[in-house]
Amino acid sequence: MSKMQVAVLFGGVSSEHEVSRVSAGYVVRELDRALYTVHTVGITKDGRWLYYTGDDKSMADGSWEQDPHNVPCVLSPDRNTHGLLILYPDHTETVRLDVVFPVLHGKNGEDGTMQGLLQLSGIPFVGCRALSSAVCMDKAVTHSLLEAARIEQAHYLWFYADLYHTRADVIKNKIAARLDFPVFVKPANAGSSVGISKVNSIDELDAAVEKAAKEDGKIVVEEGITGAEVECAVMGNEEPIASTVGEIGASAEFYDYDDKYKNGTSRLYIPARLPEEKIEEIRAIAKRAYHMLGCRGLARVDFFVREKDGRVLLNEINTLPGFTAISMYPKLWEHEGVSGQELLNRLIAYALAV
Repeated sequence: MSKMQVAVLFGGVSSEHEVSRVSAGYVVRELDRALYTVHTVGITKDGRWLYYTGDDKSMADGSWEQDPHNVPCVLSPDRNTHGLLILYPDHTETVRLDVVFPVLHGKNGEDGTMQGLLQLSGIPFVGCRALSSAVCMDKAVTHSLLEAARIEQAHYLWFYADLYHTRADVIKNKIAARLDFPVFVKPANAGSSVGISKVNSIDELDAAVEKAAKEDGKIVVEEGITGAEVECAVMGNEEPIASTVGEIGASAEFYDYDDKYKNGTSRLYIPARLPEEKIEEIRAIAKRAYHMLGCRGLARVDFFVREKDGRVLLNEINTLPGFTAISMYPKLWEHEGVSGQELLNRLIAYALAV
């Protein structure tokens, strides 16, 4: 039986470029070489695609870009090619692919853009399709759809950053009227807690909006929730399955970028310190939201369990969660008895079944 040809894409034109490299290193290490021939393609911060044949350590630390064996490449949208074009100085080589694993976080990776290219190419790929990727990436759109589906979430509002420059007083009045402080100001299209600020008063809004606007032109403001922050891993297509629920004991004021990917000082509790019936409620909502938003392959669904009344509030859906050594998604499945290698086998199988 011939090995399956799998391409792992990493890096990307995104503020989450570094996280992607680390996640991709995990994926490359865990892919079973008895089943797959692995092709790694790095995308630099300025958008160059390079066919990379070095080790995963260099991927993680960023030195991969200096590898002298890197060769420019492109993913062909031509369905007859069904793969990569490796652009050597004196000739072009075609690598026909069976499946692509886009380990790309944030903009230009999990927002539907890469997924659209992959759908054009006709190559099966791990994860959600273009529409659900775009919907789940945009927090304002996600909030609106969850609200329509009557899935509970924190109170929120959103606006365009350029409108804030001319109508800041009006927007501030709406925030003060609709939301209780503290609030969280977020870019609508960014992940890994990039660009997020906790705001305790109206006076702090200007700086928070300015910070978020560096990541996206659409801003979401959400009411802060006091309670447990928990996450549930989901995988599958038409009939998804959900893991148990993990709880985050954040070391900072909120579970920020450094906690998620750098210092790892937050403590993860798997399973969460919640009654079994609450865990089952969260798992059911996670699968419902996953299905309603058209997710395929995998996603991590994040929640708050409000301290004062125990209400479960959906926070966001991450269609390409982190795959680092301290990431919740693989840890949740590990708790369920699914090894990293088996997890990737299943995700690839779901990709081929779409």
